[in-house]
Amino acid sequence: MANILSVSDAVGRLEERMQAALHRAQRTDPVTLVAVTKLIDPKRIAEAYRCGIRHFAENRVQEAAEKRRFLSLPSATWHLVGHLQSNKARQALELFDWIQSLDSVALAERLNRLAAVGKKVPVLIQVNLGNEPSKQGISEEGLLSLVERTAALPHLDLRGLMCLPPYFDDPEQVRPFFRQLAEWRDTLAARLPPGVNLRELSMGMSQDFEVAIEEGATMIRVGTALFGPRPTQ
Repeated sequence: MANILSVSDAVGRLEERMQAALHRAQRTDPVTLVAVTKLIDPKRIAEAYRCGIRHFAENRVQEAAEKRRFLSLPSATWHLVGHLQSNKARQALELFDWIQSLDSVALAERLNRLAAVGKKVPVLIQVNLGNEPSKQGISEEGLLSLVERTAALPHLDLRGLMCLPPYFDDPEQVRPFFRQLAEWRDTLAARLPPGVNLRELSMGMSQDFEVAIEEGATMIRVGTALFGPRPTQ
């Protein structure tokens, strides 16, 4: 059986690879490493926190609720990256600091209604660039209207776009999808009113995050490259 890197070693290697990708892209702006903790034991999550990771992501509201009972991670930021059902919106707002998987006007309006008074919830709009029936996300045809509506809601803070492109063994085959999301971000930013900043591009995972960084990712969502193979559910 192959040796699994310690979380500490994995963090170090990831940071080296991220810096190399930034150098290739001639970028000096930071990229946020978001640790995807789906099916990961809380002890391993706490170890990642001790190694300096401050952003964590879960796919399901219920799994996040169960884990958070065993975790005390001051200053950690939690992201929801999986599909959010409307009936879980209230609980999601209690558990997560960011919603990265906003994909409909109905969900945006519900989150806005449920958000605490005086609070603006950071959100990213998930775009289904591959038009894959098995994946969530707004279609490119519906993207502009969702962006405009979300930007107008007083309790949502639209920060950018997220995508989960089709999987390819060769990361280079994913590059056009990442480039397309960056182009959408630039096109939409030019049409939105001042004060709406679509800075964030959440794209790239363990198998392709370096290509994503080269194409402008500001957030990468990494699980396997940090924690090793995910255990079976």
